[in-house]
Order: sequence, then structure tokens, then C-alpha cells
Amino acid sequence: MENEKNKLNIELKPEVARGSYSNLAIISHSHSEFVIDFATSLPGYPKPEICSRILMAPEHAKRLLNALAENVSKYEANFGKIELGGPQPGATFNLADFNNPNGAKS
Repeated sequence: MENEKNKLNIELKPEVARGSYSNLAIISHSHSEFVIDFATSLPGYPKPEICSRILMAPEHAKRLLNALAENVSKYEANFGKIELGGPQPGATFNLADFNNPNGAKS
């Protein structure tokens, strides 16, 4: 009975189910929310195109961080370590790092 009470009943619409490809995430935040812009950067295109924007409360952002860490750990246990190999085109960065021309954090 308790397992049934803890189940989440969600709906996945077909247009959402196919998903969107992203190889770039631009993350910014204020005191009250995190904004994650998912984009696709492809060779031959002048600039990345944002395909989705997710806004969430800081508490949910931390839950997402923990869930991603747990799932990456499970993935690596099954398939081996994910190698990043240094800075990559399309790597995640913090938009706030680009607001200061010297790269210093404010």
C-alpha cells in the first residue's frame, strides 16, 4: 500500500516524448530561481540555438544536482567512467562568468 501511495502519476505527451538534443547548457541564477537554457551547437551554424528553458527553485535545482550525480554514478558503474578530456566545445558554463570582461566573479 505504501508503495502505491508514493507513486507519481505523470503524463508524457507525444510531442514531449521525442525529446530535444542538447550539447550545451547555459546556467544562471538569482536569489529565488535557477534558469537552465538547453541549446544545440552544431558545426556550420553561426550560433547555438536554445531549444528549451527550464526555471526552477533553488531547492529543486539541488535535487536535480543530486539526482544527476546519483544517475551518473550508476551509469559509470554499468558502463565505465565517463571521460571528459578537458574543455570541450559545448561544455556547460555559467552565464555570469561572461558578464565581467575580466572573467572575475562579482
